[in-house]
Amino acid sequence: MGITLNETPLRTSRNFGINNIKVENIEFINNIRSFENIDIVKNNSVISNKVNTKPLRYGTGTVLEENIFKNANHKIKITTTSQKEDINIVYDFDEDNLVLVNQIEIEANGDANIIIQYKSSTKEKCVHNGIIRLKANETAKVNIAVINLLNNESDNFESFENEIYDNAEINYTIIDIGAKQSISNYYVNEIGENAKNTLKTVYLGTKEQVKDINYIAELRGKKAYIDIDVQGALQGNAKKNFKGTIDFKKGCKKAKGNENEYCMLLSNEASSIALPMLLCTEDDIEGNHSTASRKSR
Repeated sequence: MGITLNETPLRTSRNFGINNIKVENIEFINNIRSFENIDIVKNNSVISNKVNTKPLRYGTGTVLEENIFKNANHKIKITTTSQKEDINIVYDFDEDNLVLVNQIEIEANGDANIIIQYKSSTKEKCVHNGIIRLKANETAKVNIAVINLLNNESDNFESFENEIYDNAEINYTIIDIGAKQSISNYYVNEIGENAKNTLKTVYLGTKEQVKDINYIAELRGKKAYIDIDVQGALQGNAKKNFKGTIDFKKGCKKAKGNENEYCMLLSNEASSIALPMLLCTEDDIEGNHSTASRKSR
């Protein structure tokens, strides 16, 4: 079944072929059995399975979102304390755990370092469809790394939704190496004054891999800050689409936003398209964007 995913918040010419991506042969499975091969290491955090089912502001797509809310086979909510927290979550796909439909919700009240990893211990096709929600309360600081190491037969779909309040900071590192097709949508709502978000992504595409990356930042608080840095390389017939939107909303005076994307093309058949956008309804702000691709000799 072919479905259209990862819509940009603002339409551009259809000729660019970047407003969305159409994906064929997605496997939807109802009544999925529980995903058992999970390792969770934490310190003082409180863990439950009472996750939010409120619709996402953007997300990879409504069809995938509904599939998660109806059929999730792993849900976890992590509430951190004011003490420093280290959390490590590993999802290991094997022959008995080939499909993961998951929700991870994090409410941060202090400093936290979080690593989330998806990896394959099998050559069989794996399917991952997930949501990560993060709420950084006042003065919280969160460093989060998300690592995709699925095998090259797999599908990976991930939606990120973040809220940042006064003087809070979240720093993401996304390493996107695995899966035949990997589609990610990242949204951050910087509500508070002095809210800060840095987002660094590294990707590698080989053979027939497809990477579709859609990052959206809405800045509302005074002196809010966003820095998006995406770098990667493509070889073989790999394809990458990058869509980055920084939206300066009314009230975000003295806010600053940067986005930079760089792609190294290691073959003549590899394809890279980028669409950086700056939107603004406020004055006294600073916005910068750049994108570049280069062929290796």
